[in-house]
Amino acid sequence: MTNPHLVSSARWRKASHSGGEGTECVELANVGAVRDSKNPAGPALCVDLASLLTSVKRGRFDFE
Repeated sequence: MTNPHLVSSARWRKASHSGGEGTECVELANVGAVRDSKNPAGPALCVDLASLLTSVKRGRFDFE
C-alpha cells in the first residue's frame, strides 16, 4: 500500500492520451497512483504501476 503522504507530495504527469476537451483526464504519479486531473484534491487510486501500464499497452482497457 502506498503511503498517503507520498501520494500528496508525488510528482503527477497527465496521460498523453487524455481527452482533448478535458473531459477524460488521468494523471499518473511516480509513486504508483492514478487520479482524475480535474479533481487533484480528490482520491487517488494506488496501483502496481508496472502492471497497470502493461495492461494498458495490451489494450485491456480499450472500450470502443
